Amino acid sequence: MIRDGNHMAILEILHFPDPRLRNVAHSVETVGDDTRQFLDDMLDTMYTAPGIGLAATQVNDPRRIVVIDVSDAKDQPLCLINPEILELDGVEEMEEGCLSVPGFFEKVKRADRVRVRALDRNGEAFEMQVEGLLAVCIQHEIDHLDGKLFVDYLSQLKRTRIRNKLEKEQRQNAPAASGEASQRVI
Repeated sequence: MIRDGNHMAILEILHFPDPRLRNVAHSVETVGDDTRQFLDDMLDTMYTAPGIGLAATQVNDPRRIVVIDVSDAKDQPLCLINPEILELDGVEEMEEGCLSVPGFFEKVKRADRVRVRALDRNGEAFEMQVEGLLAVCIQHEIDHLDGKLFVDYLSQLKRTRIRNKLEKEQRQNAPAASGEASQRVI
C-alpha cells in the first residue's frame, strides 16, 4: 500500500490468474472508522487505476465491500457493504474490462436491471434499483466477492489466451497493456 501526505492510499490490485481472486468474501459484522478508511482507500485506488468499480477481494481483503462510480465526473462514489442482489431483470450484452484483467475487453451478457440491498458507509441498510452500466457494474463486482471473474463468462479458449498473455507479461515484469482511454474498466 502506498500512502501519500494527503492520506491517499493506493492498494495493490491482484491480477488474473492470481488464485487469491477466487477467494469468497465474508460479511462485514460492524461498520466503523476502519471500514470507512478502507472504503476511502478503495475509492482512491479505483480512481487512480482508473476504473469504475473495485471489490475488496481485488485488493486481497476478505470483506464483502464494493466501491463504484460510473459518473463521467468521478464525483458520485457508491459504497456497497454486504451487497446482495434481490432481483435481476432483462438482458444486456456489454463490453467489460476489469482492473484485475488489464488490457482485455470482452462482451458479457448480464441482467440489464438489478435490485440490490446493501449497507452504506455508515452501516445503514438501503435498497436501490438500477439499470444499464451501473447494473452491470454491480453484478461484476459482486461476482468478485463470490470468487468469480468476468473471464469465467468467456469460452475456455478465450480465457486460456488471456491467462497465457497475462502470465507472460507478469513473467517479463512488463507493465500490463492499458485499455483505450474511452473504454471503462470495471
